[in-house]
Amino acid sequence: MAQTKSMGKNKSSGLGENIRTIVYAVLIALALRTFAFEPFNIPSGSMMPTLLTGDYLFVSKYSYGYSRYSLAFGLPLFGGRIWGSSPERGDVVVFRLPTDPKKDYIKRVVGLPGDRVQMIEGRLHINGEMVERRRVSDFAVPVSSDRTVMVNQYVETLPGGSEHMILESSDSDHLDNTPEYEVPEGHFFMMGDNRDRSQDSRVMSIVGFVPEENLVGRAEIIWFSLRDASFWQIWHWPTRLRFGRLFNDIS
Repeated sequence: MAQTKSMGKNKSSGLGENIRTIVYAVLIALALRTFAFEPFNIPSGSMMPTLLTGDYLFVSKYSYGYSRYSLAFGLPLFGGRIWGSSPERGDVVVFRLPTDPKKDYIKRVVGLPGDRVQMIEGRLHINGEMVERRRVSDFAVPVSSDRTVMVNQYVETLPGGSEHMILESSDSDHLDNTPEYEVPEGHFFMMGDNRDRSQDSRVMSIVGFVPEENLVGRAEIIWFSLRDASFWQIWHWPTRLRFGRLFNDIS
């Protein structure tokens, strides 16, 4: 009997230890996700050519400090931002959609507080000055599993010197001519690099100016990239993994 009781105690002790290990692992994962890095994946082509559908990213949560949207489920434990610093023009940022904070968006910061931003015939203007862009080789945009179309590609240089690639199918699309927007204090103007296929701050009824509180973090690195397949479909990895994009910095 004594031996039976001892075995029962050992089983109970082992179960308790396993539960504690799982709880600790979950708490550590939550802490890392909240304060350090959070993984995201790209579901659309609005940030091509910088980011492709099927890219998996790490976003640094500490880059701009912390707000309620840094926490799991966006719990409203505090308002504003703490330990915050502002994004720089040209940063690629994940943020919560102002009109629906349950949704994450990723775009590039082009307008800072106080800036005047406007599109005129496909050209970005900031504070009354046309932003420089330089034509480079066309970019092949996939439209199906076996077909691509070539789209105009440019190097755009923002005020301050930040350079990045953009796509412009034409200079007369529906978002290529806009009013002049003045960015309010504590807000930012975001645009996708795929200019004619991006729902961004130019669409005031959906995105508009992004409050500083809604910033989640800065996109830092592509750690995985898969073409036309989901991450869990490991049988597609050998043929659809984009090896050349693995561990690329995002700029």
